[in-house]
Amino acid sequence: MRLRTILLPFFVILLAAGGAIYAGTLAASRIEEAAEADVTHALGLEGLDWAEVAVDGLLVSLSGTAPDEATRFRALAAAGTVVDNARVIDEMEVLAPEDIEAPEFSISFLRNDAEISFFGLIPQEVDRDAIRAAVAAAAPEATVDDLLQTADFPTPDGWQAALDFAIEALADLPRSKIAASPRAVSITAITDSRAARAQTETRLNIAAPRDIRLTLDISAPRPVISPFTLRAIQDDQGLRFDACTADTVAARDAILAAARQLGLRGQANCSVGLGAPSSRWAEAVEAGLGALRAMGGGKITYSDGDVTLIALPGTDQGAFDRAVGELENALPPAFTLHSVLPEISTGMAATPEFTATRAPEGTVQLRGRLPDALTRTTVESYAKSRFGVDNLVLATRLDGGLPEGWPIRVLAGLEALSELANGAVMVQPDFVEVRGQTGNPDGAAEIARLLSAKLGDGEDFSIEVAYVEALDPLAGLPTPEECLSKIETVEREMPKITFEPSSSSIEAAGLETVARIAEVLRECQSVRIEIAGHTDSQGRESMNLNLSQARADAVLNAIMAERVLTGNLTAKGYGEAEPIADNDTEEGREANRRIEFRAIIPEPEVETAATDAPEAAAEDAAETGEEPAE
Repeated sequence: MRLRTILLPFFVILLAAGGAIYAGTLAASRIEEAAEADVTHALGLEGLDWAEVAVDGLLVSLSGTAPDEATRFRALAAAGTVVDNARVIDEMEVLAPEDIEAPEFSISFLRNDAEISFFGLIPQEVDRDAIRAAVAAAAPEATVDDLLQTADFPTPDGWQAALDFAIEALADLPRSKIAASPRAVSITAITDSRAARAQTETRLNIAAPRDIRLTLDISAPRPVISPFTLRAIQDDQGLRFDACTADTVAARDAILAAARQLGLRGQANCSVGLGAPSSRWAEAVEAGLGALRAMGGGKITYSDGDVTLIALPGTDQGAFDRAVGELENALPPAFTLHSVLPEISTGMAATPEFTATRAPEGTVQLRGRLPDALTRTTVESYAKSRFGVDNLVLATRLDGGLPEGWPIRVLAGLEALSELANGAVMVQPDFVEVRGQTGNPDGAAEIARLLSAKLGDGEDFSIEVAYVEALDPLAGLPTPEECLSKIETVEREMPKITFEPSSSSIEAAGLETVARIAEVLRECQSVRIEIAGHTDSQGRESMNLNLSQARADAVLNAIMAERVLTGNLTAKGYGEAEPIADNDTEEGREANRRIEFRAIIPEPEVETAATDAPEAAAEDAAETGEEPAE
């Protein structure tokens, strides 16, 4: 009995201790679960679901792989909002840099004449000082601002070639934006004229590396025409323009409509440009054309605000006076009229002349009268500078009785002759005649502007200049459509370009076709052309894509082997993505296994000007395990 009394308290104490231990363990477990739930919830709110939470007593462990250091610190901070930072154990890892997807590297150059800035994201290992030095060398007079950022990733393939070409193009484009990325260059620029735009596009297409995809957006705003010139001649055959300019599309249409009423001969080339002396330019021109009608013919020349009206020899004095009076009253305030009624020559005295002729092969003969030795030396030096020393034949003589201003007339005539591929200029005291052929569509207008500015008000001249397309260096360049048409002709006449099964080796018959196409491409250096490789759908898509690229590259290399410049050519594989026939039949699969030649034509741009942008847009709208596929 006594032993039982002694053991009972001991058992009670033991039971109480066990209960306390159990209760403590249960409470700790509940606390750990609550802490884990709260920390997990906090991480989820931050979008950090990759982090794993483990709680051991008061300690909270975070594990998992963070994409970068910044994200790892965000996870620690999020856990610290739930428990004390001292209780958080960092067991997280950070993704290795090589496992992170590289960013898209690109660099953009902005040039506005003498100011250049470049910005973008480039690989850290690229020497940015070398970029700055290359830009400074390309434009020595320009100030250069470096706004680049870098990222520590390997330099991608094609980066250096694109960068070098972009800087090379920057040297030739004073107003431009050039963006370079691996294997691609995009150029947006402004040139001074449409001819300059065509020349720039051709030059860039030829110079671009063949593995660079080049995108061009070259615009040519309306030219500034100085002097702003229009010259119309009406005789018994109708009316024609030696030069026609207008300040807006509406003005051009009004001028041409008035000219058609006077019997306009042929298709007039009336340029729209900047520089008109008055917004009422069309009104002034229409009034002048009306004066020609009233006189029964003659010549009228507008050179900025100066208007010269010359009647035909034999025009009635009364009709001439009425026409002049009506024109003076009709002209807007910005214009001044000079009128001339030629006297009928009696033919009693010989008229002094100076003539210069230019032969198609380049020989230039100078004949006629010059006032003194100094003038002759000046004229000969000017002619040598324009036409070349070896091309000049001199046969002039001195005549001290020539009228005042004779040297100016002679030099103006020689300058006009330099605009011709071949022709002649005759200079007389009251008349200058220019006739010949030119490869410049605006050649007659350029000569009219030149003579109007150099000879002065009231002077009479005649221009009989024909545009010959064969002499035009720009017109001689083939169009993309012409190049593709010739390639299609070869493809129709020759065997299809085929390859050995599952290979990029061109079969013998196909090599003959490639050689013929290379001859066409030799004449199409100004046109960007893509060599597109295609396969059928047999085999894995990735293998077909790689095979099509290899075959397109093989054709490009075969063309290069024919000693053809390939800077304007690009090879690209499309795999099975662009079928032209049903892949469920052998005939369809055979059709889909092909090489195509495509012209790379930039999106057309709308030319605009500082004024009259709506009219400019209207003008442009009017102009115009599986086996790969075989």
